[in-house]
Amino acid sequence: MEASAADIRTTPPSAAPGRHPQRWLILGVICLAQLTVLLDNTVLSVAIPSLTTELHASTADVQWMINAYSLVQSGLLLTAGNAADRYGRKKMLITGLALFGVGSLAAGLAQSSGQLIAARAGMGVGGALLITTTLAVIVQIFDDQERIKAIALWSTVNSLGFAAGPVLGGAVLDHFWWGAIFLINIPVVVLGLVAVVVLVPESRSRQGDRPDLLGALLSVIGMTAVVYAIISGPDHGWTSAQVLLPAAVGVLVLGAFVAWESHIPYPMLDMHFFRDQRFVGAVAGAVLVAFGMTGSLFLLTQHLQFVLGYGPLDAGLRTAPLAVTVVALNLTGLGPWLAGKMGTPVTIAVGMSLVAAGLAAIAVLGAGGYHGMLVGLVVMGAGVALSMPVMANAIMSAIPPEKAGVGAGVNGTLAEFGNGLGVAVLGAVLNSRFAALVPAAVGASSLPAALAAVEPGPGGEAERAGISDAFARGLETSQLVGAAAVLAGGLLAALLLRRAERVERQGVSRTSEA
Repeated sequence: MEASAADIRTTPPSAAPGRHPQRWLILGVICLAQLTVLLDNTVLSVAIPSLTTELHASTADVQWMINAYSLVQSGLLLTAGNAADRYGRKKMLITGLALFGVGSLAAGLAQSSGQLIAARAGMGVGGALLITTTLAVIVQIFDDQERIKAIALWSTVNSLGFAAGPVLGGAVLDHFWWGAIFLINIPVVVLGLVAVVVLVPESRSRQGDRPDLLGALLSVIGMTAVVYAIISGPDHGWTSAQVLLPAAVGVLVLGAFVAWESHIPYPMLDMHFFRDQRFVGAVAGAVLVAFGMTGSLFLLTQHLQFVLGYGPLDAGLRTAPLAVTVVALNLTGLGPWLAGKMGTPVTIAVGMSLVAAGLAAIAVLGAGGYHGMLVGLVVMGAGVALSMPVMANAIMSAIPPEKAGVGAGVNGTLAEFGNGLGVAVLGAVLNSRFAALVPAAVGASSLPAALAAVEPGPGGEAERAGISDAFARGLETSQLVGAAAVLAGGLLAALLLRRAERVERQGVSRTSEA
């Protein structure tokens, strides 16, 4: 192992990563670490009733228990990736696992809402380090031929974590108290730490770069403020001071971050990356596929519960076919094989067209019941399986290997931004359409509020049916908007990537002629 670590550590920055002899075993280890992070994005949702009762948590407390994790994680992704490149990806992977384990222990033993919120924030720090270093390590130990397949398996874990979180949480809560949903992370973290120490080689960028402390500070403040504004929008209202002020601060600080990074010799994020059309195309696609996937699932769970009458756990189980489709296509290797046959631009265009078609099918066919939604979920899952690994690979391929951690940070930040934006924008479309269809006398702050406002009497049932129908029509409109955005983004990403490939081929041709 030491020889391998030294080889990678002394590799010049321009050298391409190669195949590590134990790369597939290492991939299994880092996917296990990644899974614990992803499970904690969703597992807490099923414990909300228990937390409300046993910790006497208010609605605001519960929101912060959920948001503290994602807010800290998304704000630190770029900084975490830069730290991994500079100080060693193996070191940061070990640090991330340790912080995540300590945070999980503190969360499981918390005696108050404040303690649990603080523990979740600590877990978010560990999660940011894990998300960036796992993808960066993949870039280092796999060559160009195998990298898409490895990233496909890595992204499969994302879908598996999304689907398994509520199910695992529900199963644990059936037999244990709420703290057990955090303590089950501990054995996985211990196993991961041992495996990382033994198997994963160290790799880092050249030592000449100076720490970009101001860039890190601006990145954390800007991203945290923007993500906080997106998270707060549905609760406080998009025109409220609680949303507009952090949004304005975030935009201004991120503008200062861009200006600072453009004028220093050793930037945390090189702004020249954005001149690469491959990078810009993959960035656009990554944001929009996260936008459509997360936004549509946010709407779908409401449809399953409010319109079709399923409970939270049943609704979660009925979204699982999307994740199962992604897992099946990537584990069988069909997704990476098709990508190799069709090329990156065509694969992204086809994949995101399938995501858009799945969204449209959910919107149109879902009105008739769950079977129509099932078709849309499977089609959407096929599109995600095709497009997401290829886009992640395009982002990482456009960035020098010695900056793999920063590339992973960019990829993770875009996913977080797209997730929040999807919920915010499609939720706003739903609310505005619902408000337009419901009589003003009833009020339409939410479906439960509108139904509760109906006066009892002979005409009450008909009015409630009309309100439910208005909500279903609002869902249909917002999902069609999401489908259109994803389709446009996919075609734009494919166009930019095709153009970048053409320019690259022309450059190679001129060089060979010279």
